[in-house]
Amino acid sequence: MSLTKKIIIALILGVIVGVGLSFSSPELFAPIDTYILNPIGQLFLNLIMMIVVPIVFVSIVLGTAGLGEPAKLGKIGLQTISFYIVTTAVALIIGLGVGYILEPGKEGVFDVSSAEYEAASAPPIMETLINIIPTNPIEAMTTGNMLQIIAFAIFIGIALAVLGEKTSGISRLFEQFNEILIFLVNLIMKTAPYGAFALIASAIGDAGLDALGSMAMYMVAVIIALIIHGAFTYSLAIWGLGKASPLKFYKGFFPAMSVAFSTSSSSATLPISMRVAQENLGVRKSISSFVQPLGATINMDGTAIMQAVATIFIAQVYAISLGFTDIVMIILTATLASIGTAGVPGVGLIMLAMVLNQIGLPVEGIALIIGVDRLLDMLRTSLNITGDATCAYIISENEKRNDSKKAQPTI
Repeated sequence: MSLTKKIIIALILGVIVGVGLSFSSPELFAPIDTYILNPIGQLFLNLIMMIVVPIVFVSIVLGTAGLGEPAKLGKIGLQTISFYIVTTAVALIIGLGVGYILEPGKEGVFDVSSAEYEAASAPPIMETLINIIPTNPIEAMTTGNMLQIIAFAIFIGIALAVLGEKTSGISRLFEQFNEILIFLVNLIMKTAPYGAFALIASAIGDAGLDALGSMAMYMVAVIIALIIHGAFTYSLAIWGLGKASPLKFYKGFFPAMSVAFSTSSSSATLPISMRVAQENLGVRKSISSFVQPLGATINMDGTAIMQAVATIFIAQVYAISLGFTDIVMIILTATLASIGTAGVPGVGLIMLAMVLNQIGLPVEGIALIIGVDRLLDMLRTSLNITGDATCAYIISENEKRNDSKKAQPTI
Protein backbone atom coordinates (compact mmCIF):
# COMPACT_ATOMS: atom_id res chain seq x y z
CA MET A 1 0.00 0.00 0.00
CA SER A 2 1.32 3.45 -0.94
CA LEU A 3 2.06 6.05 1.70
CA THR A 4 -0.70 8.29 0.31
CA LYS A 5 -3.34 5.59 0.83
CA LYS A 6 -2.05 4.91 4.33
CA ILE A 7 -2.33 8.60 5.24
CA ILE A 8 -5.87 8.85 3.80
CA ILE A 9 -6.96 5.79 5.78
CA ALA A 10 -5.35 7.22 8.91
CA LEU A 11 -7.17 10.54 8.42
CA ILE A 12 -10.54 8.78 7.99
CA LEU A 13 -9.95 6.61 11.06
CA GLY A 14 -8.83 9.67 13.00
CA VAL A 15 -12.09 11.49 12.14
CA ILE A 16 -14.16 8.47 13.18
CA VAL A 17 -12.30 8.06 16.49
CA GLY A 18 -12.40 11.82 17.12
CA VAL A 19 -16.18 11.96 16.60
CA GLY A 20 -16.57 8.95 18.88
CA LEU A 21 -14.47 10.59 21.59
CA SER A 22 -16.44 13.84 21.25
CA PHE A 23 -19.55 11.91 22.37
CA SER A 24 -17.71 10.41 25.33
CA SER A 25 -17.28 11.97 28.75
CA PRO A 26 -14.29 14.25 29.51
CA GLU A 27 -13.12 11.62 32.01
CA LEU A 28 -12.67 9.14 29.14
CA PHE A 29 -11.26 11.55 26.53
CA ALA A 30 -8.72 13.25 28.82
CA PRO A 31 -6.53 10.20 29.62
CA ILE A 32 -6.72 8.87 26.05
CA ASP A 33 -5.66 12.25 24.68
CA THR A 34 -3.02 12.86 27.36
CA TYR A 35 -1.32 9.47 27.26
CA ILE A 36 -1.93 8.22 23.70
CA LEU A 37 -3.10 10.69 21.06
CA ASN A 38 -1.26 13.84 22.11
CA PRO A 39 2.14 12.12 22.69
CA ILE A 40 1.99 10.32 19.32
CA GLY A 41 0.98 13.49 17.51
CA GLN A 42 3.60 15.62 19.24
CA LEU A 43 6.35 13.07 18.58
CA PHE A 44 5.50 13.18 14.88
CA LEU A 45 5.53 16.99 14.89
CA ASN A 46 8.81 17.08 16.82
CA LEU A 47 10.44 14.70 14.34
CA ILE A 48 9.54 17.00 11.47
CA MET A 49 10.33 20.25 13.28
CA MET A 50 13.73 18.79 14.18
CA ILE A 51 14.87 19.11 10.56
CA VAL A 52 12.95 22.22 9.47
CA VAL A 53 15.70 24.78 10.20
CA PRO A 54 18.51 22.65 8.69
CA ILE A 55 16.50 21.82 5.58
CA VAL A 56 15.43 25.45 5.01
CA PHE A 57 19.01 26.68 5.36
CA VAL A 58 20.59 23.97 3.21
CA SER A 59 17.81 24.09 0.59
CA ILE A 60 17.99 27.86 0.17
CA VAL A 61 21.81 27.74 -0.08
CA LEU A 62 21.72 25.00 -2.73
CA GLY A 63 18.74 26.58 -4.51
CA THR A 64 20.40 29.99 -4.70
CA ALA A 65 23.74 28.52 -5.79
CA GLY A 66 21.97 26.31 -8.32
CA LEU A 67 20.22 29.26 -9.94
CA GLY A 68 23.64 30.53 -10.95
CA GLU A 69 24.12 34.18 -11.77
CA PRO A 70 22.55 36.78 -9.44
CA ALA A 71 20.46 38.15 -12.33
CA LYS A 72 18.56 34.87 -12.63
CA LEU A 73 18.12 34.75 -8.86
CA GLY A 74 16.67 38.27 -8.94
CA LYS A 75 14.32 37.37 -11.78
CA ILE A 76 12.95 34.27 -10.04
CA GLY A 77 12.82 36.06 -6.70
CA LEU A 78 10.76 38.88 -8.22
CA GLN A 79 8.40 36.38 -9.88
CA THR A 80 7.99 34.48 -6.61
CA ILE A 81 7.27 37.49 -4.39
CA SER A 82 4.91 39.02 -7.00
CA PHE A 83 2.96 35.75 -7.25
CA TYR A 84 2.68 35.48 -3.47
CA ILE A 85 1.50 39.07 -2.97
CA VAL A 86 -1.08 38.89 -5.78
CA THR A 87 -2.54 35.53 -4.71
CA THR A 88 -2.74 36.66 -1.06
CA ALA A 89 -4.67 39.77 -2.11
CA VAL A 90 -6.98 37.62 -4.26
CA ALA A 91 -7.50 35.23 -1.32
CA LEU A 92 -8.50 38.14 0.92
CA ILE A 93 -10.95 39.47 -1.68
CA ILE A 94 -12.52 36.01 -2.04
CA GLY A 95 -12.81 35.66 1.75
CA LEU A 96 -14.41 39.10 2.10
CA GLY A 97 -16.81 38.36 -0.76
CA VAL A 98 -17.94 35.03 0.70
CA GLY A 99 -18.29 36.63 4.14
CA TYR A 100 -20.58 39.36 2.81
CA ILE A 101 -22.65 36.93 0.71
CA LEU A 102 -23.21 34.25 3.39
CA GLU A 103 -23.28 36.64 6.39
CA PRO A 104 -22.22 33.99 8.96
CA GLY A 105 -22.54 36.37 11.94
CA LYS A 106 -25.76 38.13 11.00
CA GLU A 107 -28.07 36.16 13.30
CA GLY A 108 -26.52 37.75 16.40
CA VAL A 109 -27.05 34.65 18.54
CA PHE A 110 -23.55 34.70 20.00
CA ASP A 111 -22.78 35.80 23.53
CA VAL A 112 -20.01 38.39 23.26
CA SER A 113 -20.07 39.67 26.81
CA SER A 114 -17.44 37.33 28.25
CA ALA A 115 -15.13 36.99 25.25
CA GLU A 116 -11.52 37.95 25.93
CA TYR A 117 -8.45 37.94 23.73
CA GLU A 118 -5.21 39.85 23.95
CA ALA A 119 -4.69 42.37 21.17
CA ALA A 120 -1.56 42.50 19.06
CA SER A 121 -0.26 45.25 16.83
CA ALA A 122 0.94 44.77 13.28
CA PRO A 123 4.70 45.28 13.02
CA PRO A 124 5.77 48.39 11.05
CA ILE A 125 6.74 47.47 7.51
CA MET A 126 10.15 49.17 7.73
CA GLU A 127 10.93 47.29 10.94
CA THR A 128 10.05 44.03 9.22
CA LEU A 129 12.29 44.84 6.25
CA ILE A 130 15.23 45.88 8.45
CA ASN A 131 14.93 42.77 10.62
CA ILE A 132 15.24 40.50 7.56
CA ILE A 133 19.03 40.89 7.79
CA PRO A 134 20.23 39.00 10.89
CA THR A 135 22.76 40.55 13.24
CA ASN A 136 23.49 37.03 14.51
CA PRO A 137 22.73 34.20 12.04
CA ILE A 138 23.33 31.54 14.70
CA GLU A 139 20.75 33.16 16.98
CA ALA A 140 18.31 33.28 14.06
CA MET A 141 18.72 29.53 13.61
CA THR A 142 18.28 28.74 17.30
CA THR A 143 15.13 30.87 17.55
CA GLY A 144 13.75 29.70 14.20
CA ASN A 145 13.49 33.16 12.63
CA MET A 146 12.79 31.96 9.11
CA LEU A 147 13.12 35.26 7.26
CA GLN A 148 16.58 35.85 8.74
CA ILE A 149 17.62 32.26 8.05
CA ILE A 150 16.49 32.60 4.44
CA ALA A 151 18.33 35.93 4.04
CA PHE A 152 21.60 34.49 5.41
CA ALA A 153 21.25 31.36 3.27
CA ILE A 154 20.72 33.48 0.14
CA PHE A 155 23.96 35.36 0.82
CA ILE A 156 25.85 32.06 1.26
CA GLY A 157 24.31 30.69 -1.94
CA ILE A 158 25.25 33.78 -3.94
CA ALA A 159 28.83 33.51 -2.65
CA LEU A 160 29.04 29.85 -3.68
CA ALA A 161 27.65 30.67 -7.14
CA VAL A 162 30.08 33.55 -7.71
CA LEU A 163 33.17 31.81 -6.34
CA GLY A 164 32.53 28.63 -8.30
CA GLU A 165 35.45 26.18 -8.25
CA LYS A 166 37.12 27.95 -5.34
CA THR A 167 34.36 26.70 -3.02
CA SER A 168 33.54 23.41 -4.72
CA GLY A 169 34.38 21.53 -1.52
CA ILE A 170 31.87 23.54 0.52
CA SER A 171 29.26 23.11 -2.20
CA ARG A 172 29.79 19.37 -2.14
CA LEU A 173 29.46 19.40 1.66
CA PHE A 174 26.07 21.13 1.41
CA GLU A 175 24.96 18.58 -1.20
CA GLN A 176 25.98 15.71 1.08
CA PHE A 177 24.20 17.32 4.03
CA ASN A 178 21.11 17.65 1.85
CA GLU A 179 21.27 13.91 1.10
CA ILE A 180 21.27 13.23 4.84
CA LEU A 181 18.23 15.45 5.33
CA ILE A 182 16.36 13.77 2.46
CA PHE A 183 17.07 10.38 4.05
CA LEU A 184 15.66 11.65 7.36
CA VAL A 185 12.56 13.03 5.64
CA ASN A 186 11.85 9.66 4.01
CA LEU A 187 12.38 7.95 7.37
CA ILE A 188 10.08 10.33 9.22
CA MET A 189 7.39 10.01 6.54
CA LYS A 190 7.00 6.34 7.45
CA THR A 191 5.49 7.53 10.74
CA ALA A 192 3.13 10.02 9.04
CA PRO A 193 -0.02 7.80 9.10
CA TYR A 194 0.28 7.31 12.86
CA GLY A 195 0.93 11.00 13.48
CA ALA A 196 -1.94 12.04 11.22
CA PHE A 197 -4.35 9.69 12.97
CA ALA A 198 -3.41 10.94 16.44
CA LEU A 199 -3.51 14.64 15.53
CA ILE A 200 -6.90 14.45 13.80
CA ALA A 201 -8.52 12.34 16.53
CA SER A 202 -7.20 14.68 19.23
CA ALA A 203 -8.36 17.85 17.45
CA ILE A 204 -11.90 16.62 16.72
CA GLY A 205 -12.29 14.97 20.12
CA ASP A 206 -11.23 18.19 21.84
CA ALA A 207 -13.41 20.55 19.76
CA GLY A 208 -16.55 18.50 20.23
CA LEU A 209 -19.65 18.47 18.05
CA ASP A 210 -21.31 21.26 20.02
CA ALA A 211 -18.56 23.70 19.06
CA LEU A 212 -18.81 22.59 15.45
CA GLY A 213 -22.57 22.99 15.36
CA SER A 214 -22.67 26.47 16.85
CA MET A 215 -20.11 27.75 14.35
CA ALA A 216 -21.43 25.85 11.33
CA MET A 217 -22.09 28.86 9.08
CA TYR A 218 -18.70 30.45 9.84
CA MET A 219 -16.99 27.13 9.03
CA VAL A 220 -18.99 26.75 5.81
CA ALA A 221 -17.98 30.27 4.71
CA VAL A 222 -14.27 29.62 5.33
CA ILE A 223 -14.35 26.21 3.64
CA ILE A 224 -16.17 27.56 0.55
CA ALA A 225 -13.65 30.40 0.21
CA LEU A 226 -10.73 27.96 0.56
CA ILE A 227 -12.20 25.67 -2.11
CA ILE A 228 -12.81 28.59 -4.51
CA HIS A 229 -9.24 29.84 -4.13
CA GLY A 230 -7.71 26.38 -4.51
CA ALA A 231 -9.94 25.16 -7.33
CA PHE A 232 -10.04 28.34 -9.40
CA THR A 233 -7.22 30.77 -8.53
CA TYR A 234 -4.44 28.17 -8.44
CA SER A 235 -5.89 26.12 -11.30
CA LEU A 236 -6.15 29.20 -13.53
CA ALA A 237 -2.59 30.19 -12.58
CA ILE A 238 -1.24 26.71 -13.39
CA TRP A 239 -3.15 26.58 -16.68
CA GLY A 240 -2.61 30.19 -17.77
CA LEU A 241 0.84 31.04 -16.42
CA GLY A 242 2.40 27.59 -16.26
CA LYS A 243 0.75 26.12 -19.39
CA ALA A 244 0.32 22.92 -17.38
CA SER A 245 -2.47 20.64 -16.14
CA PRO A 246 -4.07 21.53 -12.77
CA LEU A 247 -5.32 17.94 -12.42
CA LYS A 248 -1.80 16.58 -12.78
CA PHE A 249 -0.60 19.08 -10.19
CA TYR A 250 -3.22 18.25 -7.56
CA LYS A 251 -2.92 14.52 -8.09
CA GLY A 252 0.85 14.65 -7.63
CA PHE A 253 0.83 17.08 -4.70
CA PHE A 254 -1.95 15.43 -2.68
CA PRO A 255 0.37 13.51 -0.29
CA ALA A 256 1.87 16.78 0.94
CA MET A 257 -1.59 18.33 1.33
CA SER A 258 -2.71 15.44 3.51
CA VAL A 259 0.33 15.81 5.79
CA ALA A 260 -0.28 19.58 6.05
CA PHE A 261 -3.89 18.82 6.99
CA SER A 262 -2.77 16.71 9.94
CA THR A 263 0.11 18.90 11.17
CA SER A 264 -1.50 22.36 10.72
CA SER A 265 1.98 23.77 10.15
CA SER A 266 3.43 25.04 6.88
CA SER A 267 6.95 24.91 8.32
CA ALA A 268 6.55 21.36 9.61
CA THR A 269 5.23 20.19 6.25
CA LEU A 270 7.98 21.93 4.26
CA PRO A 271 10.37 18.95 3.96
CA ILE A 272 7.55 16.74 2.67
CA SER A 273 6.07 19.36 0.30
CA MET A 274 9.50 19.97 -1.26
CA ARG A 275 10.13 16.29 -1.76
CA VAL A 276 6.68 15.73 -3.29
CA ALA A 277 7.04 18.74 -5.61
CA GLN A 278 10.42 17.55 -6.86
CA GLU A 279 9.62 13.83 -7.19
CA ASN A 280 5.92 13.81 -8.19
CA LEU A 281 5.65 17.07 -10.12
CA GLY A 282 9.14 17.30 -11.58
CA VAL A 283 9.81 20.75 -10.11
CA ARG A 284 13.47 21.63 -10.51
CA LYS A 285 15.36 21.16 -7.28
CA SER A 286 17.00 24.59 -7.47
CA ILE A 287 13.62 26.31 -7.87
CA SER A 288 11.80 24.19 -5.29
CA SER A 289 14.61 24.75 -2.79
CA PHE A 290 14.27 28.52 -3.16
CA VAL A 291 10.56 29.15 -3.77
CA GLN A 292 8.88 26.79 -1.28
CA PRO A 293 10.87 27.68 1.88
CA LEU A 294 10.29 31.34 1.08
CA GLY A 295 6.58 30.66 0.62
CA ALA A 296 6.32 28.82 3.94
CA THR A 297 7.43 32.08 5.56
CA ILE A 298 5.66 34.84 3.64
CA ASN A 299 2.80 33.19 1.69
CA MET A 300 -0.32 32.24 3.65
CA ASP A 301 -3.36 32.41 1.39
CA GLY A 302 -5.42 30.02 3.52
CA THR A 303 -4.72 32.09 6.62
CA ALA A 304 -5.61 35.27 4.70
CA ILE A 305 -9.00 33.78 3.77
CA MET A 306 -9.70 32.90 7.41
CA GLN A 307 -8.81 36.45 8.48
CA ALA A 308 -11.14 37.97 5.90
CA VAL A 309 -14.12 35.75 6.75
CA ALA A 310 -13.49 36.04 10.50
CA THR A 311 -13.27 39.84 10.28
CA ILE A 312 -16.62 40.06 8.49
CA PHE A 313 -18.10 37.49 10.92
CA ILE A 314 -16.98 39.42 14.01
CA ALA A 315 -18.17 42.73 12.55
CA GLN A 316 -21.60 41.21 11.91
CA VAL A 317 -21.79 39.67 15.40
CA TYR A 318 -21.06 43.05 16.98
CA ALA A 319 -23.31 44.84 14.42
CA ILE A 320 -20.45 47.09 13.26
CA SER A 321 -20.48 48.33 9.66
CA LEU A 322 -17.25 48.31 7.67
CA GLY A 323 -16.58 50.99 5.08
CA PHE A 324 -14.51 50.83 1.91
CA THR A 325 -11.48 52.20 3.76
CA ASP A 326 -11.79 49.40 6.32
CA ILE A 327 -11.90 46.79 3.55
CA VAL A 328 -8.75 48.22 1.94
CA MET A 329 -7.06 48.30 5.36
CA ILE A 330 -7.96 44.64 5.94
CA ILE A 331 -6.32 43.65 2.64
CA LEU A 332 -3.18 45.73 3.26
CA THR A 333 -2.73 44.77 6.93
CA ALA A 334 -3.35 41.05 6.42
CA THR A 335 -0.97 40.92 3.44
CA LEU A 336 1.82 42.70 5.33
CA ALA A 337 1.20 40.78 8.56
CA SER A 338 1.73 37.48 6.76
CA ILE A 339 5.33 38.44 5.94
CA GLY A 340 7.66 37.02 8.53
CA THR A 341 4.94 35.31 10.57
CA ALA A 342 5.99 31.82 11.59
CA GLY A 343 4.21 28.97 9.82
CA VAL A 344 3.13 27.20 13.00
CA PRO A 345 -0.28 26.03 14.29
CA GLY A 346 -2.54 28.81 15.56
CA VAL A 347 -0.54 31.72 14.13
CA GLY A 348 -3.62 32.79 12.17
CA LEU A 349 -5.29 33.97 15.37
CA ILE A 350 -2.33 36.22 16.17
CA MET A 351 -2.45 37.72 12.68
CA LEU A 352 -6.24 38.13 12.96
CA ALA A 353 -5.78 40.10 16.19
CA MET A 354 -3.46 42.47 14.29
CA VAL A 355 -6.08 43.01 11.58
CA LEU A 356 -8.96 43.57 14.01
CA ASN A 357 -6.88 45.97 16.08
CA GLN A 358 -5.94 47.93 12.95
CA ILE A 359 -9.55 48.59 11.84
CA GLY A 360 -10.99 49.09 15.34
CA LEU A 361 -13.03 45.89 15.72
CA PRO A 362 -13.29 44.18 19.16
CA VAL A 363 -10.34 41.81 19.34
CA GLU A 364 -12.23 39.89 22.03
CA GLY A 365 -14.42 38.51 19.25
CA ILE A 366 -11.64 36.04 18.38
CA ALA A 367 -12.78 33.98 21.35
CA LEU A 368 -15.91 33.11 19.34
CA ILE A 369 -13.95 31.18 16.71
CA ILE A 370 -11.24 29.56 18.86
CA GLY A 371 -13.34 26.41 19.35
CA VAL A 372 -13.27 25.49 15.66
CA ASP A 373 -10.05 27.20 14.60
CA ARG A 374 -7.91 24.09 15.09
CA LEU A 375 -9.95 22.17 12.52
CA LEU A 376 -10.03 25.05 10.03
CA ASP A 377 -6.29 25.51 10.60
CA MET A 378 -5.77 22.07 9.04
CA LEU A 379 -7.59 23.06 5.86
CA ARG A 380 -5.97 26.45 5.44
CA THR A 381 -2.50 25.00 6.03
CA SER A 382 -3.12 22.58 3.15
CA LEU A 383 -4.01 25.58 0.97
CA ASN A 384 -0.97 27.53 2.20
CA ILE A 385 1.54 24.90 1.06
CA THR A 386 -0.42 24.33 -2.16
CA GLY A 387 0.11 27.99 -3.04
CA ASP A 388 3.86 27.64 -2.44
CA ALA A 389 4.04 24.55 -4.65
CA THR A 390 1.88 26.19 -7.33
CA CYS A 391 4.36 29.05 -7.61
CA ALA A 392 7.34 26.67 -7.76
CA TYR A 393 5.58 24.47 -10.35
CA ILE A 394 4.71 27.41 -12.62
CA ILE A 395 8.22 28.88 -12.52
CA SER A 396 9.82 25.47 -13.06
CA GLU A 397 7.61 24.67 -16.06
CA ASN A 398 8.35 28.06 -17.63
CA GLU A 399 12.10 27.64 -17.07
CA LYS A 400 11.96 24.21 -18.74
CA ARG A 401 10.26 25.70 -21.79
CA ASN A 402 12.74 28.58 -21.97
CA ASP A 403 15.69 26.18 -21.78
CA SER A 404 14.09 24.00 -24.47
CA LYS A 405 13.74 26.99 -26.81
CA LYS A 406 17.35 28.00 -26.24
CA ALA A 407 18.51 24.46 -27.02
CA GLN A 408 16.74 24.38 -30.37
CA PRO A 409 19.07 25.06 -33.30
CA THR A 410 18.50 28.34 -35.12
CA ILE A 411 17.92 28.21 -38.85
